[in-house]
Amino acid sequence: MRENILKGFKKFFGYSEKVRTFFSPGRVNLIGEHTDYNGGNVFPCALSFGTYGAVALREDKLVRMYSENFTEIGVIEFNLDAIKYEKEHDWVNYPKGVLDVLMKNGYNIERGFDAYIYGNIPNGAGLSSSASLELLIGVMMDELFKLNIDRVQLVKYAQEAENKFVGVNCGIMDQFAIGMGKKAHAILLDCNNLNYSYVPLELKDLILVIGNTNKRRGLADSKYNERRSQCETALSELQKILNIKSLGELSIEEFESNKHLINDEINRKRAKHAVYENQRTLKAKEALNHGDLVTFGKLMNESHISLRDDYEVTGIELDTLVELAWSHEGTLGSRMTGAGFGGCTISLVKKDKVEDFISKVGQGYKEKIGYEASFYIANVGDGTREI
Repeated sequence: MRENILKGFKKFFGYSEKVRTFFSPGRVNLIGEHTDYNGGNVFPCALSFGTYGAVALREDKLVRMYSENFTEIGVIEFNLDAIKYEKEHDWVNYPKGVLDVLMKNGYNIERGFDAYIYGNIPNGAGLSSSASLELLIGVMMDELFKLNIDRVQLVKYAQEAENKFVGVNCGIMDQFAIGMGKKAHAILLDCNNLNYSYVPLELKDLILVIGNTNKRRGLADSKYNERRSQCETALSELQKILNIKSLGELSIEEFESNKHLINDEINRKRAKHAVYENQRTLKAKEALNHGDLVTFGKLMNESHISLRDDYEVTGIELDTLVELAWSHEGTLGSRMTGAGFGGCTISLVKKDKVEDFISKVGQGYKEKIGYEASFYIANVGDGTREI
């Protein structure tokens, strides 16, 4: 892939001297969904596919960027002295945001650059192509200008770029998993304080398969805000008796003995998911530390059932993919991953059954939904780095 990126760079910018290459992964969340804004844990890992970039410094302050994924937009140019959000600059607003945040925090980026970008993360699948691009640019700048930015701090800057410059209210998980990823490990991350631990993901004769429903997630934003609001209401009712700052602080026993304080039955179900799902992340860590993939698979299944019945963010496409996976003999566990209402599933499948899994689950999905799902083998890789 590195050779292809260098060829692409030379084709578009006409030179090949002093060009450096970088890679930034996508990410998938293994368990712990809709827990981040409820003060709980998430459990993501970095993937082996992601965003590649070739970059070379210029002598002036001009930045020229081209993406093989957005050929119709062509080369976008801007000056480091005049960085602003421009709708017609489309994907380049993410790199612009990172540059803007770094310079506002006192980092000296005094020269422009030419950058050629290619990503093999499926667009719109919810595997975090935007955060992958943000960390790619952040690590490029860190290395090119020898900025020595602490990696967790760089992750925070990338999130700030998306929140404040691009205007997308994302949490920290995507950038954290991508920036801090470690081969053959998942990350248990506490979204309250960014405490984290690496958990071995020794899959042995199993493999992770991502299933993309190929449904665009049109409902996700409005329903996401509604779920947040429902959880906040539930929390405020529990706080009349309990001294807690978030639902993530509650054990299952504490929740069960105090859930009567939540007046509305729907809000009670939403809070139940947040509490139980957070506890599942801790059980998942324990299972993986003991190499117990059977228990891990069961926790994945329980997670999906909770997201379907208590949080109600799945929908017919995700439920169909997951239920077909459950019915396949090679599956140890399967669940939706991401915001819901479309996007992807993640399944733990026996290696020798993967081809049959993709064939049968894919066929069943097309018969029921009317169009095809896409499947990707997900290897767990390192975080953003120079290659």
